Amino acid sequence: MTTDMGNQDKIVGYFTECRDLGIKVLGPDINESGKNFTVVDRAIRFGMAAIKNVGEGAVESVLAIRAETGPFKSFYDFCRRVDLHKVNKRMLEGLIKTGAFDSTGAKRAQLMAVMDQAVEDGAAAQRERDLGQTSIFGDELSGPDTSATLATPPLPAIAEWDQAQRLKYERELTGFYITAHPLTRYEATLKALSTATTVGLSDVSDGKEVKICGIIASVKSMITKKGDRMAYLNVEDLHGTVEVIAFPDLYKTAGDLIAPERLVRITGTIDRGDKGTKLRGVKIEPLADVQTQSIKRVQIRLTDRPGVSDQLPRLRDIFTRYPGNTTVSLTFSMENALEADTVPLPNHMISPSEYFVADVEEVLGKGALSLLS
Repeated sequence: MTTDMGNQDKIVGYFTECRDLGIKVLGPDINESGKNFTVVDRAIRFGMAAIKNVGEGAVESVLAIRAETGPFKSFYDFCRRVDLHKVNKRMLEGLIKTGAFDSTGAKRAQLMAVMDQAVEDGAAAQRERDLGQTSIFGDELSGPDTSATLATPPLPAIAEWDQAQRLKYERELTGFYITAHPLTRYEATLKALSTATTVGLSDVSDGKEVKICGIIASVKSMITKKGDRMAYLNVEDLHGTVEVIAFPDLYKTAGDLIAPERLVRITGTIDRGDKGTKLRGVKIEPLADVQTQSIKRVQIRLTDRPGVSDQLPRLRDIFTRYPGNTTVSLTFSMENALEADTVPLPNHMISPSEYFVADVEEVLGKGALSLLS
């Protein structure tokens, strides 16, 4: 039995509720996860059977072997010890892509590159065990520690997938972004460019126009009776999701933006019905373009504390890396609650991209930067 879409929706709901309550939620781990969600060190650990293409029977087999012979020391060790008649390549791929082997110290990209080789290696080791063969040194190849003592081939020296790729796989296989959310680095942008969030739409009057910034989670397109294409989009921000209806006129002008994983700003009107609140789409724009065009000024807050003098040269370097047409001003916050604002810096005009925001927040922390339209 593998996870179906109905169960997937329940999993996503449970996962979201845990995070909303402030409970730390951890991704799957080959040495800590159970079949279902479990409590680990005051956190919730994602269950292996909740991953798409991972069968419950195969997970039970893995858990039995882990309980009997101890933690898995590497991906090769895992492939040598588990029953590869039950644990197939689709399951291994799901475990790798959702980070279940991260704790072994290997990169996800490395493990995908050697998966076929590791399966062949594991199958050969299991055949030898089944035959009761011994090594040239007379050691029997059937003990519980055998796979750990066998030489492990080196992993290829390749770069890890970038965060966007890792999150994409996590979402595809669990229905949820586990290690991060692709919108987190846009948090300041979302506040500046949205007039509402998904969680607040129920308080907005029917028919009112709002602007929502988020990521398109899924798309269901169809052909109308007149032969025109339209679509229903599930759009997600940092608070929840909303369904957006893209009627044919909008689809004609923004069809290239209507695709999963696209970061967009959607202008639409509230459509409240028996099945909840939806948005009737009016306009869809790329979030990056809106950010560059709409932000007129960046305000950066500096606190009066040790180290602030070291931060200023780092900020100047960031300003230099992102030249543009947007002004920057600073607010100095003192211990006695006094604040002093500078005029726009005369020698620094920047481009307020998500990378600029991320670099500034790396130096000063989240919340130190405001984007003003």
